[in-house]
Amino acid sequence: MNENLIHRLRRGALACTVAALSACGGGDSPAPDDTAARDSARARAMAAPLAAPRFNYAEALQKSVLFYEAQQSGKLPAWNRVTSWRGDSRLSDGSDIGRDLTGGWYDAGDHVKFGFPMAFSATQLAWGGLRFKAGYQAAGQYDALLANLRFVNDYFMRAHTAPNELVVQVGNGGTDHSWWGPVEVYPLAAPSYKITASCGGSDVAAETAAAMAAASMLFSPSDPAYAAQLLTHARQLYTFADTVRAKYSDCVTDAANYYNSWSGYYDELAWGAAWLYRATGEAAYLQKAESFVGSFGTEGQTAYLPYKWTLGWDSKLVGVYLMLAESTGKALYKDALERNLDYWTTGTSDGQRVTYTPGGLAWLDQWGSLRYAMNEAFIALAYADVVGDAAKQQRYRDFATRQVNYVLGDNPRQGSYLIGFGVNPPQHPHHRTAHGSWLDSQATPAQHRHLLYGAMVGGPGANDSYSDDIGNYVSNEVATDYNAAFTGVLAKMNELAPGGAPLANFPPREVATEDEFFVEAGINSSGGTYTEIKALLNNRSGWPARHGDKLSLRYYVDLGEVIAAGVPASAITLSTNYSQGGTASGLFRCGTSSIYYAVADFTGTDIYPGGQSAHRKEIQFRFAAPSGTAYWNPANDPSYAGLAAGSTVKSLAIPVYSNGVKVFGHEPPACGGSPVIPPAAPQGLTATGGAGSVTLAWTAAANATSYSVKRSASGAAGSFSAIASPTATNYLDSGLAANTTWWYQVTAANAGGEGAASATVSATTQQGTTPPPGSCAVTLDIGNDWGTGQVMAIRLANTGTQALSNWQLSWTESNDFTVTNYWSSAVTSSARTITVRPVDWNATVAAGSAVDLGMQLAYSGARPIPSNVQVQGRDCSIAVVTAH
Repeated sequence: MNENLIHRLRRGALACTVAALSACGGGDSPAPDDTAARDSARARAMAAPLAAPRFNYAEALQKSVLFYEAQQSGKLPAWNRVTSWRGDSRLSDGSDIGRDLTGGWYDAGDHVKFGFPMAFSATQLAWGGLRFKAGYQAAGQYDALLANLRFVNDYFMRAHTAPNELVVQVGNGGTDHSWWGPVEVYPLAAPSYKITASCGGSDVAAETAAAMAAASMLFSPSDPAYAAQLLTHARQLYTFADTVRAKYSDCVTDAANYYNSWSGYYDELAWGAAWLYRATGEAAYLQKAESFVGSFGTEGQTAYLPYKWTLGWDSKLVGVYLMLAESTGKALYKDALERNLDYWTTGTSDGQRVTYTPGGLAWLDQWGSLRYAMNEAFIALAYADVVGDAAKQQRYRDFATRQVNYVLGDNPRQGSYLIGFGVNPPQHPHHRTAHGSWLDSQATPAQHRHLLYGAMVGGPGANDSYSDDIGNYVSNEVATDYNAAFTGVLAKMNELAPGGAPLANFPPREVATEDEFFVEAGINSSGGTYTEIKALLNNRSGWPARHGDKLSLRYYVDLGEVIAAGVPASAITLSTNYSQGGTASGLFRCGTSSIYYAVADFTGTDIYPGGQSAHRKEIQFRFAAPSGTAYWNPANDPSYAGLAAGSTVKSLAIPVYSNGVKVFGHEPPACGGSPVIPPAAPQGLTATGGAGSVTLAWTAAANATSYSVKRSASGAAGSFSAIASPTATNYLDSGLAANTTWWYQVTAANAGGEGAASATVSATTQQGTTPPPGSCAVTLDIGNDWGTGQVMAIRLANTGTQALSNWQLSWTESNDFTVTNYWSSAVTSSARTITVRPVDWNATVAAGSAVDLGMQLAYSGARPIPSNVQVQGRDCSIAVVTAH
């Protein structure tokens, strides 16, 4: 199924009308074969007593707010904290209609500015700031919230181009989803779509009015002039919404594929009026809000107002119930709200209840399952603050606490769903810019280049299953509306469970972990009087991604042998055989030396990390001596070192320049540079034996362009032979005999030559094949922790039908530690990586049996927590227990 269709299903998850919301409840009775199991799981989830707060809600809040800065479009403000990897983007938005429509938020992992969910996200964030201000202030995040809300509301004001006109989308969904790359180099058209008096959109206009009215209340104490400006726009937009009644997705048909207004516009008209009443105190707005409730319909064939959903970008019903219950005190709204909360917690009086996963998540819908739970948690916490019944207040807060703790790590996988927070958080969100592909490909690079701090992913399925997969839009996309209510929930949790603190010096500034600009070169053709070079100039920039239309490279030759033959350097000609936008010129001499260089200049050709043909450009150039001569010899040319015929390699000896400033490589000493030094020996080489194979891994060596893997059957000096030349920092040596020990070394190389060998390591291959899926389970229990040390209890259980032999565990700790003791195992550590191997008596674990082992760690500072747990040759489930 293609991504556009999948997104259609996602954006339109609420596929029903307001009058028939029962079809979307997600809480009908489960299938007969699992009813008892689910009911039991639900009972356990609600009956289990709440543990003492164990998450740093202030840190989670800090990160959740930061996520919105990663979503900013246009010129980034000076206060943006992620500019080490996010840059300015889409600075011409609105030019197609003669307007400045820069700013706002990109919606999700894509690059469309969808106004409807953006406005809801802004309303919801402002509501959290108004209701739970103390939690924001205690975490030091209130000013950051205001800054982010000002940024998005500035965009709304620019988008409100006339009293009865609002730009509601910038970018075409279908076009946008055809490209996968960082937004800073966005290569596609981003058309503007607006609603007008002749093509209205009551839903999006009223929601944007709500966002600006809510924000006006936040800014009123500190900037009353700005608050008044927002309120003026909100009034105009609401009048527009109420006067020109229409669904915006009937006008902007591209939006219907992604954020269709399934619920219509009566809920937004009520919602917007309720917010304007709060902001102005004018009774006419309250009357207006109440007048629309009769249009909400009922829940199925009942007489109840709809209750089987929650607040979200499309349906505002539950939010309206809460706003009007507070504003009027009427039982109609209070009863509707409490029935909704019953549905999400203990169940209604007639047995209706939302689905619960076995692990305790209140699960409404597959796309953004965590988002819905957090939206309802916000409602529960907000109402708990005003409800007069102490038992209800506790029930609502308990529900919200369980749900937010599930997100942060209290779940069957014992892993966080908030990127950059807690244990085992997602690593592969469906987010183009955080991924940072230069190839327009979800597969390249294999790991995300950037950490998208604070983004909550969509979440698990109804059975707690979750896939941390970049291509899984259902479970692993992120979105501004996903985080909106969640951020407020975290603020309130920081009030209810104080003691956490935001991280100091956060976020850490990212630095490039790989070369962003470089040349790959090889010998295209050669003869006695000439050498022809093929050079590929690469732009793989990502910190941040950026265009390169002033790039050039230099190729250095030593004409000492030409000069020694009594021939002037001008006898050597330079010509171009093939070029993708570059021109070759030269030769230019370095001072009085025999070193000359040619320049391949691509100025005017945009090389950018946007796809196979976009991120690199080729040029072929030839150095030639006159026909019949015999003095040409490229062997001493500085840029020739390491090049080969028939292939290209990255070369530090061919430097790259951007607008004349060197950004990669080394110039020869005669030209003002330093010689290319061979890289140092690779560090951290490890070898792990598998079934007929050995897996090698090592740390990248600075300035290395390739590696050489060498193997020996004895380990004796001089017995190592090269078996592979990978460019990556890992290698699988396969096809080996079983139960055999091999020794390995790795060297690194560049244009300066091959460096020293790494330390020697060995591994023994195993017998047999990898067991079937589900063959074992590993538990790492660090609940016994006293602040300066911990006991780690480890259990390896064989849940399969075959014996497990020659097992090995390894993982990475989050902070520094010292292993002070261990038992029933052999333990080694390197940096923050721990490797555990069996001893003689537990090297084989029989089917249905388990082995218990452990160790003691000492540490200072932050508590070390294991992640990235690996079980050699086994398909095991992993659980990390951090508290009892």
